[in-house]
Amino acid sequence: MRKIEPEILAQKIKDGDRFALSRAITLAESNRLDDLNLAHQIISLLPTFNTSKRIAITGIPGVGKSTFIESLGKYIIQQGEKVAILAIDPSSSLSKGSILGDKTRMEDLSREEDAYIRPSASNGSLGGITSRTYEAILLCEAAGFENILIETVGVGQSETLVNEISDLFLFLQLPGSGDDLQGIKRGIMEMADLIFVNKSDSFQEKLVKDAKLDIVRSLQFLPTKSSQWKRKSIIGSGLIGKGIPELWELVNDYFSFINENNYYSTNREKQQLKQAERYTIDLINQQYLKALKDQPINLNKNISAFDMAKDWLNNHSIKISIK
Repeated sequence: MRKIEPEILAQKIKDGDRFALSRAITLAESNRLDDLNLAHQIISLLPTFNTSKRIAITGIPGVGKSTFIESLGKYIIQQGEKVAILAIDPSSSLSKGSILGDKTRMEDLSREEDAYIRPSASNGSLGGITSRTYEAILLCEAAGFENILIETVGVGQSETLVNEISDLFLFLQLPGSGDDLQGIKRGIMEMADLIFVNKSDSFQEKLVKDAKLDIVRSLQFLPTKSSQWKRKSIIGSGLIGKGIPELWELVNDYFSFINENNYYSTNREKQQLKQAERYTIDLINQQYLKALKDQPINLNKNISAFDMAKDWLNNHSIKISIK
């Protein structure tokens, strides 16, 4: 296998080479520590941007995320901007495989020169994203994509990590979903900055209006976001593009608002510290997994599994060494 030169790959990414960008993201997503180190060497050689928009998009399966994102992506390009889509697909717990069909569902957008679509498997990672989505964001920004849309695997109880690596949280809702979503909707809507009621062209007008009213009522009881932004909702359809221009106007209003009150920069700083904590835990975890493989725990029938674990840790003082 040909040796990868970080300097050469970084320069190609800056020059707009899509293959180089994909290769760097693949390195970041690798389970090998040396590949991850190489990916971060590449990132360190790339420029950082403090003006990009990181937008997380979530919603229940069937809400039409891919169709909506394609419509939004095409509109962003029409405004003279570039857009990168990081589409996360759930992985099989048995085969570890994933369909990765988002690129085929966004056929028109994938042909656009100013769009980049990267499907990735979640690989069992919780939080609605992959464990290396953060690196993919940094690489896409360095490649000149000022708008990063992160499509999550679908609403779930643990799908909150994406909120910690994005600037804006967009929740897609379906008319007529009723009380079935109440258990998860509260938590998701607390994180949401914007709520888009999608597929309004496929439902009766009364259901659409009721959904809007339900959201407006729900928002009244939610605590104020730390950004001080007042959550807003809009009705539309990704399929026919209804509501997309109005939504993008709200997106720009949001970023103007958080830039004026300095939330944009302070939030990014908090996210970087949080990411550093994740890296610390991840790196320690990898070191101990390697140690367990090299020096397995010996079975002791006289004590519990918990005590066996404590004994192993007490007898194996592992020095954390990261190169």
